[in-house]
Parts: sequence; structure tokens; C-alpha cells
Amino acid sequence: MKIIFWGTPEYSIKTLEVLIKSDHEILAVVTQPDKKRSRGGKLIPSPIKKLAELYAIPCICPSKIKDNKDFVNTLRKKDCDIFIVIAYGKILSQEILDIPKFGSWNAHASLLPRWRGAAPIHWALLSGDTLTGVGIMKMEKGLDTGNILLEEKISIESNDNLITLTKKLSKLSAKLVLNSLKVIEKGPRNLKTRPQIDIDRKIKYARMINKLDYFIKFSDSALNINRKVKGLYPRAYINFKNKNLKILSVKILSKEELVNKYNIKMNHENIEPGKIIGIIQDLGFIVSTNTEPILILEAKLEGKKSSSKKQLLQQLRPEINTLII
Repeated sequence: MKIIFWGTPEYSIKTLEVLIKSDHEILAVVTQPDKKRSRGGKLIPSPIKKLAELYAIPCICPSKIKDNKDFVNTLRKKDCDIFIVIAYGKILSQEILDIPKFGSWNAHASLLPRWRGAAPIHWALLSGDTLTGVGIMKMEKGLDTGNILLEEKISIESNDNLITLTKKLSKLSAKLVLNSLKVIEKGPRNLKTRPQIDIDRKIKYARMINKLDYFIKFSDSALNINRKVKGLYPRAYINFKNKNLKILSVKILSKEELVNKYNIKMNHENIEPGKIIGIIQDLGFIVSTNTEPILILEAKLEGKKSSSKKQLLQQLRPEINTLII
């Protein structure tokens, strides 16, 4: 099939690589314009643009989609069979979606209709989901409301974070896109899709993550703090001695562990959340929360490399009874 591929971030790369190596033809890649992604202000191309240029695939980088007649005409002139869209980053009009002969298809990184929207992987982790997956969806004007052609589930493991889970789902997206093309190219008679209304899951929306989401509040529960560390990895942070400290790994401690393993006794009702209540030699330090305390195992201080164990304690020099707000 003749494909125009739409994508922007690292997540999209695996699918484009698979398509390049397949028997299908990539006519062009549509991606976001180059952006200033470094302190020097230098314009940097998207990961997808870099890959496309490596294989001499024409790149289209429109600054806007809405009411862009020249862009629409460019797409029509390509005479492609299908649009494959993986994390492009902008909503496409029905006029654009209807251009290809076989329609426009998206690999969405959730079990729809749960986590429609911009940040499904983040919110699956932030909400403590145990399952996620990828669905190949026929695109329509609504936000991730199209019928599902193929879907595959995977477990979210206890040690998964945003990076590890993103890599798993990126790989799965590539596999399912390739499988879906085999079905789609057989024609509409062989195309059996499933409306999301027929799927027994509640609709949830994965809004975009904003700057405030990354800040950890110890007045929250230990469970939610742990989920935030994983779901926003590696950017969830606290303010420690007037510097941003990114928290990369924590462990929730039970009362039994606190007393029997670390010999720390505390009355939760009398301990203010955010107080350092223990320092474990060559391991980390313990901070109280609104529920169970957490052991901070790995962190990255502003302007420094990430550290853990002995190096973490030497770098931060935490003190008992210090309150982290």
C-alpha cells in the first residue's frame, strides 16, 4: 500500500521503521515543524523527521493544519492509499481524514474508550491500571472515538515506569499496524471493526500533562506519590533545600518494615507529611506522607547526575526531622 505516515515523537519511530522495511511504500512523512529544544535556541527536527531524512523520505512539516488549503492539496496530489497516524500531535479535520482511499488509521496506546486523548500512557500509570494495550482505530472527527479494528492487551508490571511502558507499547503499535494493513488492503468487505460503544469499558479522558502535575506533594498518599514517580518518570520532583530534586525511585514502607527492618517507630497521626523520619545507611532516606512513609531510593538534583544509595546520601545530606514542603 502507498502510505503517508504521520508522527512526531520517539514513540512513533518503531512503527515507521517497520513500515520502511516492509513491502509497503512510504510516499511522505507528516511531522511537527522543527522546534527549539535546547538552551542554545537551535531548531531541532522531530525524531520522526530525522528518521525520514535518513531514508530520503519526503517530509511535510505544516505550521498549521486548520484552514491550510495548500497543505490539503499537497496531500491529495500524493494519491496515497492510507494515512497511518502515530502520536502526530494535532487533531485532523474530517476533510483530511477522508483523503486516502482506505481511510486514516491510528494506533492508540490504551484500551479504548479508556484513556482517550493526549497522554494515555501517563494516565494509565497515574491511575494504577494493571492492564493497558494498543488499539488500531479508524479515525474520525471525534477525539479517539473511532471503531477498533485490532487490539492487544499487555500487563503493566510493578516495576514499569513511563519510559519502560512507552517502549513496550511502541513496539506493540508497530506490530499491530503491520497486521492491520494486511486486513485493510483486502478491502471493505473483509473489514470488521468494533464500535467503542460496544466495548464494556468506561470512557476516560487522558488530558495533557501540565507543569503542576510534576510536583510531588507529601500531603498526598504514598500510593499516589509512587504512581506519580512512575507515571511521570523521570520528571516528578520535590523542592529540596531550595533546589528541584527529581524523584526517580521510591518504595512504600509498611509499618512492619519500618519497625522490624529499619527500627523506626512512629505514630502516623503525630507526624506531619513531608518530614524526614529516617536515614538508611547506603540506601536512602524515609519521608512521611499522608499515609505510609516512603523510602527515596534514587533522585536527581538540579544540575547534577542521578544518584542512589551512598552517593544519594552524600550528595543530599538529608537530616532527621527536616520538613520538605
